[in-house]
Amino acid sequence: MNYLLHILIMIGIYSIVAYSLNLTTGFCGLISLSNAVFYGIGAYVYTLTAIHLNFSFIPSLIASLIITGIIAFLIAIPALRFRGDMFVIVTLSFQMIIFTILYNWVSLTRGPYGIPAIPRPLINISFKEVGLKLSINSLFEYLILILLINLVFLSLLFILYNSPFGLALKSMREDEKVSESLGKSVFRYFLYAFVITGIFTSAAGALYASYVTYIDPTSFTIEESIFHICILLIGGSGNIKGPFAGVIFMIILPEILRFMGIPDTIAPNVRQIIYGFLLVILMFLRPRGLAGEYEIK
Repeated sequence: MNYLLHILIMIGIYSIVAYSLNLTTGFCGLISLSNAVFYGIGAYVYTLTAIHLNFSFIPSLIASLIITGIIAFLIAIPALRFRGDMFVIVTLSFQMIIFTILYNWVSLTRGPYGIPAIPRPLINISFKEVGLKLSINSLFEYLILILLINLVFLSLLFILYNSPFGLALKSMREDEKVSESLGKSVFRYFLYAFVITGIFTSAAGALYASYVTYIDPTSFTIEESIFHICILLIGGSGNIKGPFAGVIFMIILPEILRFMGIPDTIAPNVRQIIYGFLLVILMFLRPRGLAGEYEIK
């Protein structure tokens, strides 16, 4: 039962990641390799505020959103001056810079030693004469918390998807020059989308940190950014169904491969080969992903 709850919790965390990144990649057509930066900053800000400032869950989460939003804004200003391959390279550069800072700023992040004993979510709700203190301890309670946060964040994203803002992003994705000729500022719209992606992704990072109760920089490397992009490539981007399909596929498939009865001595390598082979076949058969609307070029 705990194993199933763990899988559902990870699906909930990565659903926020996938739908957030869908705004930048699926609606703007930009492939960002710095998404793990926002994931990691959200995790570290949550952790540091919870441990050193004794913040409860909601204030720590809000701090993560604010600080990550500022950093996403600072990254977006130079990165969005470029398109295509150059945009990928610039975001990759910021991924490497932030990872290096997290790894070497030992006095703050403990670097390669990581930060253990991260507090479980503690929610304080106070009214005039009524106070509610809720501590999340069991996996089932944590799953309920994940579902509630998904309901809030994904509802906001779905509203953005179907708003004039989302439609404008799609039109800019197809032809930036035409959009500019109609008076739309492509840079400003893409800036908003990039920052929103960073803010929402940081929420997933905060949830991850509070769930595993230990973080170190190796959880937020370029490989993690590539994994986020793969979720969209496999599931499909530019709509509501694709990111969820990608999360289900990318989380559950490796778990299924664990039950193949392969000898332990070769199991990890064989599973990786099978996993990669299935992904290649899927990309040939479904270039737009399992349920995508937009083919990332």
